[in-house]
Amino acid sequence: MKAEIISTGTELLLGKTLNTSAFYLTGQLSGMGIEVSYHHTVGDNKERLLLAVNQALDRSQLVILTGGLGPTVDDLTKEVIALVLGLTMDFDRQSMANIEKFYAHESDLPPGSENQAFFPKGAKILPNDVGTAPGALMEKDGKYCIILPGPPSEMEPMFERYVIPELNTIMNKVKERMYVRVLKVFGLGESELEQELPDLMQRATPFLTLLDKHTYMDVRITMRSSDQDLAWQKINETESLIRQRLGSKVFGVDEETHSQVVGNLLRSYKLTLATAESCTGGLLGEKITAEAGSSDYYLGGVISYANSAKEKLLSVSKSSLLKEGAVSAEVAGQMAEGVRRTLAADLALATTGIAGPGGGSAQKPVGLVYIGLAHPQGIKVEKFQFAGHRDSIRNMTVETALNMLREFLLIYN
Repeated sequence: MKAEIISTGTELLLGKTLNTSAFYLTGQLSGMGIEVSYHHTVGDNKERLLLAVNQALDRSQLVILTGGLGPTVDDLTKEVIALVLGLTMDFDRQSMANIEKFYAHESDLPPGSENQAFFPKGAKILPNDVGTAPGALMEKDGKYCIILPGPPSEMEPMFERYVIPELNTIMNKVKERMYVRVLKVFGLGESELEQELPDLMQRATPFLTLLDKHTYMDVRITMRSSDQDLAWQKINETESLIRQRLGSKVFGVDEETHSQVVGNLLRSYKLTLATAESCTGGLLGEKITAEAGSSDYYLGGVISYANSAKEKLLSVSKSSLLKEGAVSAEVAGQMAEGVRRTLAADLALATTGIAGPGGGSAQKPVGLVYIGLAHPQGIKVEKFQFAGHRDSIRNMTVETALNMLREFLLIYN
């Protein structure tokens, strides 16, 4: 089944509101085996919205619209859908009762509230449990239209509670669907992956898509099939070929994160971790503790931005700071070992570098980073030169530190 998403609202075209709904819905639909072919953003204009909906229904089996369900004159979605499908508008008493209940603490209903209780005739109403604008599902000639409220705080729970069960029922009637697996790759760019996987990139099925996620790459394996067992067999075979060629550069599958993979390895080996951060300013610790259950292995960290903090909290020698500078291999190693001993951890990571935009020199340019890894048998320090703006350099440092630890744990015994 192919789908389109139409996001309505002039505010989306003015750059005042970020359209997170299309991103959310695409992820949800893809996970259900529904291929999203187009995204549209249309302002509050009746003629343009009519054109967009007609085009979508001509080429897709499922059209989802967000926004335009409010009480004002520029909320046009239901009216347009009724026109396209040749339906009249009906008043839904239950929806009106829910709206009145929502505003029970007010002396009067907001103007136009009753407009939210009108729907194209025959529509299946989707309740809004957190707001006043219900959604709806309509079917005609094997094509489906779903209308949802614009605010993500209302749209997402409505989709998860009411739309997903409806789509599951619809998908049971569809023979062919899309099957997807995503491999997460660190340390190779798009052109390098194309060189490693040239024959696989040329395959029609399963086909590969490379997505740059900035700090890593997604290799998306997709197959359309009416035979689920065959689809997963072919995807598994393709994944095996990719892993043979890329080895440990593949760090995760589907929704797995670097920090989650590292956390699982630490937990399996019953090892503890501490961090010492300078240029990343706590981002590494934040990423690690974003995973539920990270207290099983993460003891804590030290943010030692100033040299004095490196001396007092991590026992970095003053002579090293004066001679080598804070951004150096020697200091990175001492930071890692210092926090490992201070917190009595099995392993420790340390970051020090120049994130910019200022502070660089010919000898130590912006983007220069040292990452230290301390363990009971010694200390490992690696030098990196990252490009980009400040946030980019800091984020890349965090992901590289996690990858450095993951690579160490893969050969740990």
